[in-house]
Amino acid sequence: MSTVNTPSTANSTSQTSPASPSPSPDAPGRLTSLGPVGLVLAGGISVQFGGALAVTLMPRAGALGVVALRLLAAAIVLLLVCRPRLRGHSRADWGTVVVFGIAMGAMNGLFYEAVDRIPLGPAVTLEVLGPLALSVLASRRAINALWAGLALAGVFLLGGGGFGELDPIGVAFALGAGAMWAAYIIFSARTGRRFPQADGLALAMAVAALLFLPLGIAEAGTRLLDPTTIALGSAVAVLSSVLPYTLELLALRRLPASTFAILMSLEPAIAATAGFLVLGQSLAPAQAAAIALVIAASIGAVRTQIGRGKATLPNGDR
Repeated sequence: MSTVNTPSTANSTSQTSPASPSPSPDAPGRLTSLGPVGLVLAGGISVQFGGALAVTLMPRAGALGVVALRLLAAAIVLLLVCRPRLRGHSRADWGTVVVFGIAMGAMNGLFYEAVDRIPLGPAVTLEVLGPLALSVLASRRAINALWAGLALAGVFLLGGGGFGELDPIGVAFALGAGAMWAAYIIFSARTGRRFPQADGLALAMAVAALLFLPLGIAEAGTRLLDPTTIALGSAVAVLSSVLPYTLELLALRRLPASTFAILMSLEPAIAATAGFLVLGQSLAPAQAAAIALVIAASIGAVRTQIGRGKATLPNGDR
């Protein structure tokens, strides 16, 4: 989730994405009192319920309109907080941050187009195949054939043997979002190495917002100026971006990155719960089993990477 899909732990071994904003040292005690695992789960819940809220907003502004509102609100917050320096960067630096922004925007746009057509739980399950594939390919161990097989079995179940129960266009969008999520992971790490603190993330978010604003205006027009729509879009940005960033970064101060990566593998289950509670989207037994298989494959792939000291499965903005 997918979803600006949160700034990920692009390399789990570094515990937090180098492109992620750092919370203030004086983080509220109420948050830290949840414990690191509680913080991660709270962040995941926030992301997926933010995604569910976005689905309810789509009749007002359309999928691209919601993406534009979310990216714009998140970019404004990050630019105000980070105040990135614009001078002193090379062409390669700017090229990297632009590609990062394109990947981020495409990931969000494709995912929101997917959840406009298929339930939230299956959409996140299909999307997470991108990071899962990246993790499996990065490891190159024989056991990863097992994890890939589990994931494929989950996809087969999810589609009822041929995706007869899911809109094939929605499925294609979700898989595309997963591919962009994998690209997001790669360029998040590269951006973090080239820009200090969260400057690269803030600039990439601005790039994504600028790219999608014309698309959102073309789809929603003056509906984007409706105060209720703006308020709901800002709420989606807070739930799906700002709040999860803070919660996850607080957690990563006391939680091993390997444990964090495994917890993030639960995102499809959280998404399915959010879809049921907020949107009334129920799952057939086969779909629930499919989500369980993909979660198992994700956890297995992460643990395999941990064994090699290369855990790479991160979170997803959705």
